[in-house]
Amino acid sequence: MEASTCNGSVDTSPVFYLMGIPSLPESFFLLVFFIFLLFYLLILMGNALILVAVVAEPSLHKPMYFFLINLSALDILFTTTTVPKMLSLFLLGDHFLSFPACLLQMYLFQSFTCSEAFILVVMAYDRYVAICCPLHYPIHMTPLTNTTLAASAWLTALLLPIPAVVQTSQMAYNNIAYIYHCFCDHFALVQASCSDTTSQTLMGFCIAMVVSFFPLLLVLLSYAHILASVLRINSQEGRSKAFSTCSSHLLVVGTYYSSIAVAYMAYRADLPLDFHIMGNVAYSILTPILNPLIYTLRNKDVKAAITKIAYLKTQTMT
Repeated sequence: MEASTCNGSVDTSPVFYLMGIPSLPESFFLLVFFIFLLFYLLILMGNALILVAVVAEPSLHKPMYFFLINLSALDILFTTTTVPKMLSLFLLGDHFLSFPACLLQMYLFQSFTCSEAFILVVMAYDRYVAICCPLHYPIHMTPLTNTTLAASAWLTALLLPIPAVVQTSQMAYNNIAYIYHCFCDHFALVQASCSDTTSQTLMGFCIAMVVSFFPLLLVLLSYAHILASVLRINSQEGRSKAFSTCSSHLLVVGTYYSSIAVAYMAYRADLPLDFHIMGNVAYSILTPILNPLIYTLRNKDVKAAITKIAYLKTQTMT
């Protein structure tokens, strides 16, 4: 893959230099490294624990938990796309990324972002069928249907960023292009280009709408039907039980869109560049680290499965 440089040459591909957090003193790099490393390890362990618990515990072999392990796998992949390079940057001063590597990172970051939004929609649909059509739940949410829904979410998300990546690859850059970010974010790459960025800005906005607004609308629509159905339940116990099956998913949705809102506000507000970068970094870390906590603390079935696995492991060791 080759890109033209700002002088029109296509003989050499540009190299990207990640600026990290520009105003952060170098003396703080090691501290930031350990903070990010801690977060990354928590993300890996928390989501891996959920994967193991759901796969190993037969009582969790249900559609809701099938989608949950998709979400956990996504969180691991999502953070692995960006955090290891950030760790290398702050520990070793490894600022450089080749042109193909930077585009690959941008593509994977956008793909996994889209996948998470679509999986959350599928999980909302699962809760809608479970509460609004409980008698038809086994008919609608068959293993084949679940696999098709999850695969559609993944496939759509893998295809959606391709036009933006292709257009970005055709833009002109200096031989060493300075990226004011900790990783190859789409907007940061567009800003680093010396080409006209109008079409890229418009495409980025369209993708953001598809990934953020449309899935959120579907989630809200599902929960509007769920709320109407729950309010028709006569007993307080029945209402509480119905709401409790949705609480973990609602918290995850709230966390996901809150982190997007933080990143968007940091971008739109008249704030120093560092705030824009940290808003985007927080978005890439906040949801993956909170999802396992929400499901292990709020979901009794997952908590019981993890406790059982821990007990069996302890018994085996003794």
